[in-house]
Amino acid sequence: MMAKNKEPRPPSYAVSVVGLSGTEKDKGNCGVGKSCLCNRFVRSKADEYYLEHTSVLSTIDFGGRVVNNDHFLYWGDVTQSGEDGIECRIHVIEQTEFIDDQTFLPHRSTNLQPYIKRAAASKLQSAEKLMYICTDQLGLEQDFEQKQMPEGKLSIDGFLLCIDVSQGCNRKFDDQLKFVNNLYIQLSKSKKPIIIAATKCDECVDHYLREVQAFASNKKNLVVVETSARFNVNVETCFTALVQMMDKTRGKPKIIPYLDAYKTQRQLVFTATDKFEKLVQTVRDYHATWKTVSNKLKNHPDYEEYINLEGTKKAKNTFSKHIEQLKQEHIRKRKEEYINALPRALNSLLSNLDEIERLSWSEALKVMEKRPDFQSCFVVLEKTPWDETDHIDKVNDRRIPFDLLTTPEAEKVYKNHVQHLISEKRRVEMKEKFKKTLEKIQFISPGQPWEEVICFVVEDEAFKYITDADSKEVYGRHQREIVEKAKEEFQEMLFEHSELFYDLDLNATPSSDKMSEIHAVLSEEPRYKALQKLAPDRESLLLKHIGFVYHPTKETCLSGQNCTDIKVEQLLANSLVQQDHGRSNLYHDSANIDKVNLFILGKDGLAQELANEIRTQSTDDEYALDGKIYELDLRPVDAKSPYLLTQLWTSAFKPHGCFCVFNSIESLNFIGECIAKIRAEASQIRRDKYMANLPFTLILANQRDSVSKNLPILRHQGQQLANKLQCPFVDVPAGTYPRKFNEAQIKQALRGVLEAVKHNFDVVSPVPTIKDLSEADLRIVMCAMCGDPFSVDLILSPFLDSHSCSAAQAGQNNSLMLDKIIGEKRRRIQITILSYHSSIGVRKDELVHGYILVYSAKRKASMGMLRAFLSEVQDTIPVQLVAVTDSQADFFENEAIKELMTEGEHIATEITAKFTALYSLSQYHRQTEVFTLFFSDVLEKKNMIESSYMSDSTRETTHTSEDVFPRSPRGSSLDYNYPDSEDDAEGPPPYSPIGDDVRLLPAPSDRSKYRLDLEGNEYPVHSTPLNCHDHERNHKVPPPIKPKPLVPRTNVKKLDPNLLKTIEAGIGKNPRKQPSRVPAAPPEDIDQSDNYAEPVDTIFKHKGFADDIYAVPDDSQSRIIKVRNSIVINTQGEEENGFSDRISKSHGERRPSKYKYKSKTLFSKAKSYYRRTHSDASDDEAFTTSKTKRKGRHRGSEEDPLLSPVETWKGGIDNPAITSDQELDEKKMKKKTHKVKEDKKPKKKTKTFNPPIRRNWESNYFGMPLQDLVTPEKPIPLFVEKCVQFIEDTGLCTEGLYRVSGNKTDQDNIQKQFDQDHNISLESMGVTVNAVAGALKAFFADLPDPLIPYSLHQELLETSKIIDKTERLHELKEIVKKFHPVNYDVFKYVITHLNRVSQQYKTNLMTADNLSICFWPTLMRPDFENKEFFSTTKIHQSVIETFIQQCQFFFYNGEIVEAPNPVACQPLPSNTVQMVEPMVPLQLPPPLQPQLIQSQLPADPLGII
Repeated sequence: MMAKNKEPRPPSYAVSVVGLSGTEKDKGNCGVGKSCLCNRFVRSKADEYYLEHTSVLSTIDFGGRVVNNDHFLYWGDVTQSGEDGIECRIHVIEQTEFIDDQTFLPHRSTNLQPYIKRAAASKLQSAEKLMYICTDQLGLEQDFEQKQMPEGKLSIDGFLLCIDVSQGCNRKFDDQLKFVNNLYIQLSKSKKPIIIAATKCDECVDHYLREVQAFASNKKNLVVVETSARFNVNVETCFTALVQMMDKTRGKPKIIPYLDAYKTQRQLVFTATDKFEKLVQTVRDYHATWKTVSNKLKNHPDYEEYINLEGTKKAKNTFSKHIEQLKQEHIRKRKEEYINALPRALNSLLSNLDEIERLSWSEALKVMEKRPDFQSCFVVLEKTPWDETDHIDKVNDRRIPFDLLTTPEAEKVYKNHVQHLISEKRRVEMKEKFKKTLEKIQFISPGQPWEEVICFVVEDEAFKYITDADSKEVYGRHQREIVEKAKEEFQEMLFEHSELFYDLDLNATPSSDKMSEIHAVLSEEPRYKALQKLAPDRESLLLKHIGFVYHPTKETCLSGQNCTDIKVEQLLANSLVQQDHGRSNLYHDSANIDKVNLFILGKDGLAQELANEIRTQSTDDEYALDGKIYELDLRPVDAKSPYLLTQLWTSAFKPHGCFCVFNSIESLNFIGECIAKIRAEASQIRRDKYMANLPFTLILANQRDSVSKNLPILRHQGQQLANKLQCPFVDVPAGTYPRKFNEAQIKQALRGVLEAVKHNFDVVSPVPTIKDLSEADLRIVMCAMCGDPFSVDLILSPFLDSHSCSAAQAGQNNSLMLDKIIGEKRRRIQITILSYHSSIGVRKDELVHGYILVYSAKRKASMGMLRAFLSEVQDTIPVQLVAVTDSQADFFENEAIKELMTEGEHIATEITAKFTALYSLSQYHRQTEVFTLFFSDVLEKKNMIESSYMSDSTRETTHTSEDVFPRSPRGSSLDYNYPDSEDDAEGPPPYSPIGDDVRLLPAPSDRSKYRLDLEGNEYPVHSTPLNCHDHERNHKVPPPIKPKPLVPRTNVKKLDPNLLKTIEAGIGKNPRKQPSRVPAAPPEDIDQSDNYAEPVDTIFKHKGFADDIYAVPDDSQSRIIKVRNSIVINTQGEEENGFSDRISKSHGERRPSKYKYKSKTLFSKAKSYYRRTHSDASDDEAFTTSKTKRKGRHRGSEEDPLLSPVETWKGGIDNPAITSDQELDEKKMKKKTHKVKEDKKPKKKTKTFNPPIRRNWESNYFGMPLQDLVTPEKPIPLFVEKCVQFIEDTGLCTEGLYRVSGNKTDQDNIQKQFDQDHNISLESMGVTVNAVAGALKAFFADLPDPLIPYSLHQELLETSKIIDKTERLHELKEIVKKFHPVNYDVFKYVITHLNRVSQQYKTNLMTADNLSICFWPTLMRPDFENKEFFSTTKIHQSVIETFIQQCQFFFYNGEIVEAPNPVACQPLPSNTVQMVEPMVPLQLPPPLQPQLIQSQLPADPLGII
């Protein structure tokens, strides 16, 4: 039973392979292939197949365990599966005869029978005999697999008779066949199956094979199998056939002819080879090694199959061939690159056709070798040829191997280069000829398309020669030249019409009517018409010019480096030696600094990297900047440093500045924290007075390893931090750079430090007292036009050539001092030389004793600027006009020069001014004596000028006071002071040129002169009965109300204290009642509600009241703190022109006027520009009237409602700010009386109100109905999407978003550019977030109908009165559903955006309440003519606030959000008005610092939220 359960073992057969054997004499030089046949069958893999199996052995090897003193070998066993699936094991025995390597006779064995008898033995026995593998195994059996013959004995079941059918080695085939015949006879006696294996059929001799087949055919059941062990053909077949003969149960063996079997085997090899080659071709690096690649591929089936069939050696050879191909391909490509780069090298080294035209290639090579740039283009290798050196692997070395130039390909390139130079020379000649042809065609205008010109040049010889691309390029160059010239002439024309641009306050924005007036005047000019086809460019130039007029600085000067301010500073710095004021501290003037100490603050090694980069650009720690060498001492401070910057501050090392470098938000935050700690520590320990003024510079590192989209965010955040810290920000320059820091960045930062050191020199040192400044007896301002055709040293030569000329005080880079005897005493005269645009700031705010106005007699624009400037100068100040030309002969030879000189002299005569001329070719007129008479005149009028200046200052004090003006003892009614003259309300300039006091924004004291339109843009507000109290509501800093003479200004000359006492004493002779200091109680009708700093486009407050409240989130307590600005109420009871006139009359003096009212030339010129807005009187009449009647200054066009000071949407001549003539006053009173009567009539039905169009250009997009701008696929207008996306991507955290107004010019440009190209990228325009926000609000303000329809306003009003919050919100939700679908989609989009803005309130300070105040007038557009809306404004604002807060509920089916409750505070007492002391404003804007926090008023009284 047990035996039956055992699995049957597979049948086992022993096959004996026999054939011709013996000595070399018997078998020849080689065997018949028995061993190879056995090897291939037992170990068929190619790597295990050995061709050589020797039978000549030593005695030791013969006696080893493998041979074991036997003349047969045990090859091992093979397990086979037959076709029927039955496995069998075949043991292979090879019968051979081993020869002694000494005697060359057969070894003696235990069996002494001859080979034929031994081979036929059916019983074999050899104890512990090991399996044979290869000849190398003999003697080294332990290094190979050791497998014993089973049980040391085998019974042979069949014989495989091998017959070599190839051309034998020293062997006759007949002898072999005879031996085989004898062997067969002996084998047949064993009665075992026999099969003949015809070996070496791959080298078969046909008749040998036929004889074998004939031999087999004569025998019974003798089969011949044609084999080839080398190619593994039919090897397995012969053994399988023998097994089938031994096993009677198997079928008859199937013998395959050799050729068929060979084809099958070859096909198998070809397929495997193809797959392997494809596998190898995946390797693309010719440096790869076989070892590395084979390890990667060893488990791949295609790799294994090829290795089994062909072996590792062939695989390696195949791989080596592939690698060699890759290398050759690489060399070919490198050679091709070199040949392609050769023309560029030749263009660089051999660009002169005249030099090389007749040189051979070998001669040209010698010429090239002598060139200094030869090494940069070519490399001479030590070993050649170049393709056999390691130079082929230096892919970064683009230099061409010099030995490559000896090839025919290089010589061909040289010949082509010479031909190219010849043709290029001809081409350039023809292009220039064609350019001259174009210059002769007069009708070509700027911007004219090429298509309109081509027909006129089609027959030109040069045009026919050059290509179309060349002709277009030449025409494009010609167009650029004429366009540039036309633009220069257009700019010059704008300066010629300077009076046209200087009539408004400098901080105003021109209205649409004003722009129309400008276009109307300029359109008559040919230079204006010349740019007719470039209207957008012309408009841009005009807007840029207007922007410069309203915000003039030397940095934005349209003349660039030719700005007079820059040239004067440079000239004076080189010509004068600065006086030593005894300030022997660390900070000296930047021009004298030789050593600069710098801290470098950074995180994660950035500080050290920047220090290393600076040292790399330095030579022995010496850095060259702007032509000067500075010794740098760098101290990097990393985030991991245990010491703060202040702890590293020693007496031996005091830094001039600190570089703060960052490349991520984390490093930027680290910098902010460190700077805060440093400043806090400096203020506490007070160890060094210079530490608090240490200049910081923020530097953005290049983003090599990060995504480029992070750069705008870092740039924006860095700029914000720089604004808060009031320090420079150094951005990454445009382009790509391999390093983190660019040389331009470092130089910009160093320049900033040197400028800051110079600034600290003035700030840190004590401010000079009035006594110090009084050293100058006279202050004279010399004005010159930027870009005039004369050098600055010409107009300064009368002073610089004088021995009495010296430098002014440190910091006054544009001033000099003159010691000159005038009268009987020596006087010190301070001469400040400024451009006209910088002088505008001096004209009103600074004490100036006289003006020297210089103009070029060759330039109309220079005269135009002089007229515009002189027109607004007070006629009490002496003026010297100076005309500059080459020589006196110009007056007689040039009519244009004669005309301008005559006009200047005529103006001087009209205003009783001095006139002289400076000639560049004459030395006499450069002497100081030229101005002696003028200085004498100024000295005579000095007291009158200073009295007038003090009078103006006193009048300004009456308008703004540090405390609330109390009630007048003479009456309790609230009255107002109207402006006495155009001077009183004149806006201060945004730029003060004296010293370094530069203001880029209006002074805080003048904030009250501005109001906002619906988009939050600033417009001038002037003193009128309704708005004289209004401050600008959209800025955090309220207007400081200290009188102007008490405000300290850096480097500004002040009056002598004795003179002040004298003037005050004079005023005291006619005393007026001093106002009581008791605060006045507010009127009963003043609204005490707590509000944000509301834009004036929202609500008009009751007259006499102005509040400015700013909501500031307090992060520490998670509540809203509101800051209230000053409330200023004038209770003096003074009538218009009252107090100031009384002062003038008490002294018996007339009020100062302007020179434009003394000069008929100036007045008539100005009048000719403004006929549309002034009366229709003639010039003469107007000029006469101006002498008898003092008219109020024109503050804007009456036709422009946005500039009307009384009512936002109304204008007209009844505006008291426009005129104060008696007749018009009477008309005004009549209109007011008529208006009062009308008010008593029943009110009419409210009409739909539409604001005027603010654009001054035609648009097919803005101002269109909302339905025309959307589609079902895109329900949101594209402009709205772009603006919102830009704001949310770059400025969601911008402080005061939608509250702080953007630049009006930028807003207009955004809309104009979008009009021209809807695909415009706002990011590429470089505009601010506030400008985009203003443009977005302007879009909604320009819609024909408001986004929230008028028809639903009443429903919203009624619903907001519902007390229950949940019910109220659901009712509001139903009303929103009544919106037109288009309005609903856009409203939802806008409210969602505002909700996202409010979520960042801790950063941008814009809560939902603040946003609703800014946005509700834009979305609802109330009718300001209807006075009923004043009582519902708070409700309307609260409705919008509710929409913003409950955005998810209204539009996304979200839950009702609980609104944050502000901390309740006690209301202000009803009988007092608290004042808030203004903080000292920062020196550089933005941002402006908020005021001290005042207690809050009660929260929303209506409970809307």
